[in-house]
Amino acid sequence: MQAEPGSHTDPSSRPANSRPNLLLVDDDPLIAESLAFVLRERFTVHIATTRPEALAAARALEPWPTLALVDLGLPPTPHDPAEGFAVIDELLAGNPSMKILVLSGQSELANIQHALSLGAVDFIPKPCEPALLTARLTHQLKIIEAEDEQPKSTAVEDDPLIGESAPMRALRDEIDRYADTPFPVLIEGESGTGKELVAAMLHRRCDRASEPFLTVNCAAFTPELLEAQLFGHAKGAFTGATQARSGFFEDAGKGTLFLDEIGEFPLALQPKLLRVLENGDFYRVGETHARTSQARIIAATNRDLMLETRERRFRQDLYHRLGVLTLKVPPLRNRDADALALFEHFQHMYAATMSPFTLDDAARERWLSYSFPGNVRELRNIVIRLGAKYPGQAIGLAQLELELDQRSDVDAQTIERLVDGRFSLDEMLGGWEQRYINAALRLSNGNLSEAARLLGVNRTTLYSRIQRLGTKLD
Repeated sequence: MQAEPGSHTDPSSRPANSRPNLLLVDDDPLIAESLAFVLRERFTVHIATTRPEALAAARALEPWPTLALVDLGLPPTPHDPAEGFAVIDELLAGNPSMKILVLSGQSELANIQHALSLGAVDFIPKPCEPALLTARLTHQLKIIEAEDEQPKSTAVEDDPLIGESAPMRALRDEIDRYADTPFPVLIEGESGTGKELVAAMLHRRCDRASEPFLTVNCAAFTPELLEAQLFGHAKGAFTGATQARSGFFEDAGKGTLFLDEIGEFPLALQPKLLRVLENGDFYRVGETHARTSQARIIAATNRDLMLETRERRFRQDLYHRLGVLTLKVPPLRNRDADALALFEHFQHMYAATMSPFTLDDAARERWLSYSFPGNVRELRNIVIRLGAKYPGQAIGLAQLELELDQRSDVDAQTIERLVDGRFSLDEMLGGWEQRYINAALRLSNGNLSEAARLLGVNRTTLYSRIQRLGTKLD
């Protein structure tokens, strides 16, 4: 039975004797029904055939499913993995702790690595033996159990952030400065950087620390359900509202309400959120008398909200109201040796489910140079996969490279060069041109006609380029 809006079920919790929900996304009805039949004794399987259906199915469940099997080739472009990659992004936006396993025939290495960098935890090529599939899913349930137990030992920690790089020290300083202010805080950062940890740290270090800290993922609900979750509703306000319910703004009391994925907040509801931020007033759905919220608001987004305002997808007045104070969580590629500290942290965290492994010198150097486009989430998943594949072993460079997204790594390096502020396209292209001309001249022993043939240009063009670049001819 679906929980009534406003029941505030913890997304990670489920009745002790119930089968866990599994979202199966595949556009082939024969495969989907066959898999559902095989897995139904262990899981409650929910089938979706398209990206919109997958998101709708996840939102319809209460709590949001913790497991998903996703095919990459989905309509409208079943021979292109782009739609499957988008499903991974959208499902993780709704529940960052979700374990997504890709089950696909598009099992080229580049697709595997990119899916894993986006946040998928496993990639299983089709066809797959049912026993292997069940074993992989069961392994992820053990990982979920290990993560569910983690807050019991870390909830009292004052600083959950891992790493001592300069950007992280600066972030801690900003958290200390902003913690006790009554103003809203907007936390910006890429997916997987740990924005919720920053929000929780702000709460624990403020004078409201003894009050509730509630989290709402704005991407996890339809607009109608999100309104009821936030503001509450009167009895009979809509079908299924059999009794009045309070919303998060009331339940937070004088504590903190964390609005994650605020960039997904429905445009139609934004005036109501703005009203709460301005004077604390709100209305339950179906009521006509105002109530007052005393909660402090912290919001987080991986989107460029300034761009969203220019595109009229986000109200400018709401953006400025939310961003009175702004914190930027640094991507992992800018955090120096923090990748090693996080490596050790997750090894310890999952020690009960896998034997610790080590990195040899070459693998360790590569670990430090890799950009981790999926940030901490990707790093955690790599540690889990390596631990499952090579328990207690020393990992070499070749084994590690198979887990890294080479395409995204190159893209991240390119971005780094662009944002450095000293990039010159002419310089970059000129450098490549010079190297190829030098190589062609070396291969042709200085013969211009032969060098031009190797480069695919005529002799006159090559000579003019040599003069422009100042290349010396022997």
